[in-house]
Amino acid sequence: MENGAAQPVIVAIDGPSGTGKSSTSKAVAAQLGLSYLDTGAQYRAITWWMVTNGIDIEDPTAIAAVVGKAEIVSGTDPANPTITVDGVDVAGPIRTQEVTSKVSAVSAVPEVRARITELQRSLAAGAERGIVVEGRDIGTTVLPDADLKIFLTASPEARAARRSGELKGADVHATREALVKRDAADSSRKTSPLAKADDAVEVDTTELTLTQVIECVVTLVEEKRAAK
Repeated sequence: MENGAAQPVIVAIDGPSGTGKSSTSKAVAAQLGLSYLDTGAQYRAITWWMVTNGIDIEDPTAIAAVVGKAEIVSGTDPANPTITVDGVDVAGPIRTQEVTSKVSAVSAVPEVRARITELQRSLAAGAERGIVVEGRDIGTTVLPDADLKIFLTASPEARAARRSGELKGADVHATREALVKRDAADSSRKTSPLAKADDAVEVDTTELTLTQVIECVVTLVEEKRAAK
């Protein structure tokens, strides 16, 4: 386009844990001057709030009753993505094992998904230059009209190795079991399961370096932007 003004482009990147989704999404957004949203962090944030406030995670009705109480604010700068709950920085606390083990149960509650989906859509709509949104149901449910949908995959072994590399001292076997279990929970839930959209481009990252995955996605976005 003339004078370098690129059309805003909305990119949905979905896939299970350990596919390089976050690293890829952040790098692509930074490289192309787009906003970035980690939707998983939002589900972790509401889960952290539930745990902190003593809500029974096993009781969907109890969760649904308080779903509107937490004020979740996501910063969308890819160089420094932030997340606060009721004004408190929770970027660290939401990554604990306790939150990780409970996030699937909380995320499965329809009222939680409705609340967080609304938040995600308003952030995407407000992104002036466009946004990269990563998650598990972005292309299928949250932003079905996204300009570009990408579904990242990798073998369970590759994903476990990457994940345990991130989690210092983690046992690869235990990590793989946890990943497989979480995928099963997220793929089989009734509301917005983890699934590949029909019009998504699948990128298998098993044999690729992170740099290669980023290059591949940047190329796809640039092609899409040029065609707009």
